[in-house]
Amino acid sequence: MTDVVATYYFRPKEGVSPDWAARAIAEEQTTGTWTEISTRQNYVRYLDGRIGDIIPTGQGYTCSITYPSEIFEPGNIPQYLSVVAGNLFGLSRLAAVRLIDVEFSKDIIPFKGPGYGIEGIRKLVGTTDRPHVGTIIKPKVGLNPKDTAEVAYEAAIGGVDLIKDDETLTDQKFCPLNERLPLVMEQLDRVRSESGRNVLYAVNISTAGDKIVERAREAVRMGANMLMIDVIVCGFDAVRAVAEEPGLNLPIHVHRTMHAAITRNREHGIAMRPLCRLVRMLGGDQLHTGTVSGKMEHDVTELRGDNLALTEPFFDLKPVFPVASGGLHPGGVDKEIRLLGRDIILQAGGGIHGHPDGTRAGAAAMRQAVDAAVAGIPPATYAQDHPELKRALDKWGIAN
Repeated sequence: MTDVVATYYFRPKEGVSPDWAARAIAEEQTTGTWTEISTRQNYVRYLDGRIGDIIPTGQGYTCSITYPSEIFEPGNIPQYLSVVAGNLFGLSRLAAVRLIDVEFSKDIIPFKGPGYGIEGIRKLVGTTDRPHVGTIIKPKVGLNPKDTAEVAYEAAIGGVDLIKDDETLTDQKFCPLNERLPLVMEQLDRVRSESGRNVLYAVNISTAGDKIVERAREAVRMGANMLMIDVIVCGFDAVRAVAEEPGLNLPIHVHRTMHAAITRNREHGIAMRPLCRLVRMLGGDQLHTGTVSGKMEHDVTELRGDNLALTEPFFDLKPVFPVASGGLHPGGVDKEIRLLGRDIILQAGGGIHGHPDGTRAGAAAMRQAVDAAVAGIPPATYAQDHPELKRALDKWGIAN
C-alpha cells in the first residue's frame, strides 16, 4: 500500500446527505475549499482524497478516505495529523465526526519504532511470557525524594517489575528529579542485590519541547533505566526526539494523560487506535491503553483492537507493551489477563499502596493474582494459602 487510508465515523447535520458530508471531509483535508477558486489547477487533482463506501453505523455513518502518500511530508508527524485529523472536526455540515483508525503507508514511516519493544523489555526484567506488574508512586504528588525512594523499594521488594512516576510529577521543588532519581535507583540496586531481580523505574521527563532531550540526557547521566513521557501534553514528536537521540538508549514508557479529552466521545474526536499507531511508529516501548475492570470508561472490543495495533505485525517495527492502568487491583487481574492476554503490563497504584498491610503486601498480592491467572486457578482459591492476596480480595472483591 502506497497511500494512507483513514476511517471516520460521522453524523451529518439535518438536511445534509451522507455523500455530501463525506465529500466535505475529503475536500477539506486535501485540495478543496468552500467556494470555486481560480487558482486550482487540474494537475493538483491527483492529490484529492478518495471516498470509499459509506456505511450506515448507529446514528451516523462510517467511510474510509484514501489520501495519496505524496500529500504527506515524510517524517513530519504534525503535518500528518493536519491531514487526517485537521479542520474536519469543525465542519458545519457535520454534527459529529471521529477519526477511528489510520492505515499508514510504509512510504511515510521513516522511523525506527520501539528500541526495545515487548521482547526487549522482558529481557531487561528477566521474564518470559507472564504479564508484568507495575505500580505508580502514590500519592502522585507531595512525597519528598527520600520517601518516594522508600515506597519504590517496598513495591520492588514486594514483586513489581516496573515503578513509574505519575503524570503530574516531574521536577517540582518538593521532589526534584535530580534528588529523586538517584535515590530511587539506589533502592532498586538494593532490591537487585537482595533478590536478584531487575526492576525498571520510569522517571517522568515530560517538559517543554525544547528541553525534553536535555532532561532525558540528565536522567541517563543520573543512572535512569527507563524514561517516561506524557505524550499528548508533550506532543508526539517528544517521543521521537528522545527515541532517536544518540546515546540515550533507554526504553520509553508513554503515558496518555489528557487523552480522554480527545478519545472519550464515541461520536467526535479521535479514537485511541491512531494514537497507538503513532506512538509505535515514533519509538514508545510501553503505552497506556486502559483496563477492562478499572475506574476509567472502557470498551473491551475497542481496547483489544487498540492493543493489537501495538502488538500485531506492523511493517518491521517492534511491538509495544500495552499498559492496563486506572483503578486496577488484585481482584481485577484475572479478568484483565483472560480478556487481554499475557502481553500486558498490569499497573496498580491505589490497588497496591491501598493494601491493608501496606505497599510490600500489595505488590505481593498483585504478583500472586498474576500467578493464579497464569496457572488457571481462580483467585479466591489461590488466596486460600496466599494471605496477601486474600487480604486484597477481602477489601476490593473480584471483578466480574
